[in-house]
Formats: sequence, structure tokens, C-alpha cells
Amino acid sequence: MNAMTTAAAKLETPAVLSVENLTTSFLVDGQWRTVVRNISFDVKPGETVAIVGESGSGKSVTSLSIMRLLARAQSRVEGRIWLNRHDILSLAEKDMQAVRGNAAAMIFQEPMTSLNPIFTIGRQISEVLTRHKGMTRSEARAETIRMLDKVRIPNAANRFDDYPHQFSGGMRQRVMIAMALASRPNLLIADEPTTALDVTIQGQILDLIKELQEEEGMSVLFITHDMGVVAEIADRTIVMLRGDVVEQGPTAEVFHRGEHPYTRALLAAVPKLGSMQDHAWPLRFPIIDIGSGLANEPTEVANTVDVGKTPVLAVKNLVTRFPIRSGLFGRQTGAVHAVEGVSFDLFQGETLSIVGESGCGKSTTGRSITRLVEPESGEVHLDGYNVLSLDQPSLRAMRRSVQMIFQDPFSSLNPRMTVGAAIAEPYLKHRLGTRQEAQAKVADLLRKVGLTPEMMDRYPHEFSGGQRQRIAIARALSLNPKVIVADESVSALDVSIKAQVCNLLMDLQEEFNLAFLFISHDMAVVERISHRVAVMYLGEIVEIGPRAAIFDNPQHDYTKKLLAAVPVPDPERRGLRRSAAIDELKSPVRPTGYTPPRREYREVSKGHFVQLS
Repeated sequence: MNAMTTAAAKLETPAVLSVENLTTSFLVDGQWRTVVRNISFDVKPGETVAIVGESGSGKSVTSLSIMRLLARAQSRVEGRIWLNRHDILSLAEKDMQAVRGNAAAMIFQEPMTSLNPIFTIGRQISEVLTRHKGMTRSEARAETIRMLDKVRIPNAANRFDDYPHQFSGGMRQRVMIAMALASRPNLLIADEPTTALDVTIQGQILDLIKELQEEEGMSVLFITHDMGVVAEIADRTIVMLRGDVVEQGPTAEVFHRGEHPYTRALLAAVPKLGSMQDHAWPLRFPIIDIGSGLANEPTEVANTVDVGKTPVLAVKNLVTRFPIRSGLFGRQTGAVHAVEGVSFDLFQGETLSIVGESGCGKSTTGRSITRLVEPESGEVHLDGYNVLSLDQPSLRAMRRSVQMIFQDPFSSLNPRMTVGAAIAEPYLKHRLGTRQEAQAKVADLLRKVGLTPEMMDRYPHEFSGGQRQRIAIARALSLNPKVIVADESVSALDVSIKAQVCNLLMDLQEEFNLAFLFISHDMAVVERISHRVAVMYLGEIVEIGPRAAIFDNPQHDYTKKLLAAVPVPDPERRGLRRSAAIDELKSPVRPTGYTPPRREYREVSKGHFVQLS
């Protein structure tokens, strides 16, 4: 087929977007490195197409290539991209500016970095309308308020003059959607728009995109690594691996009859809510061989948890508040009640998960226990220590018994220290042995976390995200702790890496009889690895009990809301609407002198307690 015939065929196609042999390369050290190779696909009117793959697969580069948002000096885009029958790669930059935000619009993963913090959200949305639609300021204001209403922002007219920092993460993402839809584009490109959001907010955003798509007849190109999200939103699915499209087709076909080993690997690695009903103990994740698509059979982690013994960690009526000061003299006018009256026990060999949305106080609870933040009152007994009464030397000794693993291992590792030095540092600081013994300890720990001793002379930037998290785990183990607080330690990882790290944690727990306080908002992961679960809302535990009781028989309305919002990798749920109330998480800020109400709990079954309203 010659070029003229190809062009004629494209002009006749009904597709809103047609990508043909797209190849994108970057200039690295004077050489062109190809990161997307010869990919082709169409997006038809009113259709949602999902591009799915893990970090480095090329899915985001594909979207940036389509919108021509890559730096021209360092990138090269080849092939043909037809948008509304226009070959956009041949457009001048000035003409392309008219396309962006008008014929096609894009929303990104982190709305706070996409919104200008010094302008009101009303002004930022209005700018799209005055620039692309030629509206007057008053017309643009009226249309902006209508769009804010359309994306279900409560009290839209009064929030026109608010700034981005005055909105929650979920509401900021709604603002970005309003901005993207302001000029009524034919195509919306959504690049990981729900990855950074809590599960309930994610559910609301997915519902919103579906509803707006139906109302506007818009096409959507949805980019994600979450197969549950793909199942719920996509008509067709494109699977990418290392810059290549390895499979594409109707979503149900890809999910039920996917042929490529990588597609099967992605699906098998996704934890499914409700899959633990026949298992009494935590269950390892299946690990897939990408080349063959074959998975190992996951096994239970049947380490003994004796709840009759003295707990290794006992927390009673823990209260942590952060003062709010205002006025010329910085007088305290209120406080953030981050943790309010939290009590629980943690036993040796047990995983207790704390779940809830951002701002519920779960991370502050973990940091209060280790006194990385100072609690206001309460009791924390750890391995015989009364943590809250310790002086600094005693606190340092106590921290041999409890260690933390954080969400972002890169920010918790010193970029100027080799990983060997970083792992050995706590061991040497606590004078547990000589430098020679520390080196032997580091080599042993690297093997235990699935790395090699030869890696100890490398620096953090030389490792992938999953490997850096393994290094952080090795460092936490260097002091032989009894308790590990894992604060969103797998949230930022791709699905297959998440499975490997979760399995590693469970293996280490079985080997060393560790107690884990696992802090997360990923309910499907929590169900798989937990012995018990505590649900937090506005600084308080509203429900706590054995994992099976919480997931099979939730009692508190907030627990039910969390579970209902979890995306399930089942294409049959594509028409699902959760109809969840659209509201922001209530504020934990209280005025000075506020006395919280006394809470009472009802025991539903053995060890299963729910807060009374």
C-alpha cells in the first residue's frame, strides 16, 4: 500500500485517534535509544482503550508522543498519528497548541504538579475557555462553575476562587478533569489518573469518567498498570512490555483468553478481593515467569501466632495531635487530632494491618509507636519497654526492637552511601560487632532479600524501585528487630514487583517470627497477607478483628465503603456504578479545648470489635 492510499484510508476511518507504526526514541549519551517500537492502534468514537504495562513498558511515552509533549531536541517520534483526520506529526507547533486542550486533552497522575499553585482553580479552568473558545471572562466563569458542578465538586460556585492546596487529592483530580473537559475534546488521555488516590476516591473518579464519557460521547485513552481498573473501564486493552505491544483486543478476550505470557503474568499477579475465603493463614502471591507465563503455586504462611501470650507490642489510648498556630504571636488556635485513643496488641509472628484513606492517621500511628513523632498521651509497651517514658539513650536501645520500612526507599537511602554501608550503619552504630562482622552480616542479609553480596558496593541510583525496597528491608533486619512497621512499603511498586516484595516479607516473617504492623490502603494486598486488620477513620480505629471477620463480615459503614470501592479484575463489572457519596474526608482539625467523645465498642464475634456510632 503506497503513502497516498494509506493517507486516503486514514481519512476515511471512523477512529478519533489512529496510531500507525509509532516509534519513539530518546537521545542518550549521543546515541538514539528506542523506547517505543512500531505500535499501532485505533480509538473509536465513544470508546475507552486502556494501555496497560509496568514501569518502563513505554505506555506513558506513547501518550506523550501522541500529544507531542516530549522535548524535541532529545526525542524523535516516527510513524503516523491521526487525530480527527489530521496528521498531527506534520503540524506546526502553533497549530499543535490549538489541538491540545481543544481536540484532545490530557490528565496526569499527580494533579498537584499539573496545577499552578499561585492561581485559583477557577482562573486556571477559565483560561482554557478564553484561549480555545474565545469566551469573555464572565462567560468563562459561568462555564467553569458549570464544569465544576459536572465533575461533582460540592459547592462549586464558592470554590471558584480557592487555590489547589485547599483541595484534597481526589478533588484536585476532579479539577484536572474539569479543565481537560472544558473545551469538550473528542479525546481524553488519562495517564495513571487514579494511581496516587485512595481506593474510595479512585472509585469515584472511575465512575465520574464513565459518566462524563456517556454524557459527552468522548473517547478515552486510559493508561494504567492496574488490571482491576482496566477491567472496570476499558472496551479494549493494549498490553505493552519493554516498548512493544505484545497483545491487544477486546478487554474480556484479553482477560479470559490472553495468549501472551506477560498478559497472563500481569493477571495472575493481581490480588483479587475475596480470594482468601478458603485460607486460614496469609497466602503468598504467585510469581510468574515472564518468558513462559507459568506461575508457581502460592503457599500459605503458617507460622504460629499465639494470641494467648504477652504481646510484643501493646498500644493503649494513644493520642497524637499537631498544634495549629495563627496570628501575630503564633497563638495555638486548634490542633490536628491525627491519632485519637488508638488501642491494639500485636503478637510475635503476626501481621496486623492498619487500613484507611490518606489523612486517617495510620502512618502517624506507626511513627508515634517508634517516636519518630511525639505522642501527646497514651501507653506503648514494646518488648518490655514503656516507649513513651524513655530518655534518648534508652529510646535508641529500644529501636533495636522495632524498625520501619517506608513507601519510598530512594528517599530513605543516602544517595552518597553504598548500599552495603547503608545496611551496615545501624549494626555498627549499635555496636553489635566489628566492621568485618558487619560486612559478613550485610552479605547474608543481601542474600536473604534476594540480592547478591556483590551488589554491596553499588549506590541506590543503580537499583530498580523493587530492588531498593529489598535493600530497605535488609537494613531494617540488620538489628534483628522483633517488630517491623511497614508504612505503605509496597504501594509505589508495579504489580509483579509488589508480589515479590510481599512474598519476601512473608518469608522473613516465617523465618524470624517477626511481627509486622502493615500500613496500607490496598485492601486486596491486606486481605492476602494479614492475620488481623484494623480500620482507621479520622484518627480512630472504627473496626478491628481477624482478617476473615473484617473482609467476610464488615460491620462499620466505613469498612463497607472501603471494600466496595476496590476495583476487581473482572470485565463483567464494566457497567458497575458504585453510586458512592461524593464528599471529601472530614477534617481532623479541632478547636483548642475540644474534648473527643468517649468511644464504645461492640464485640461482634471473637476478637472482632466495631465502634458504636
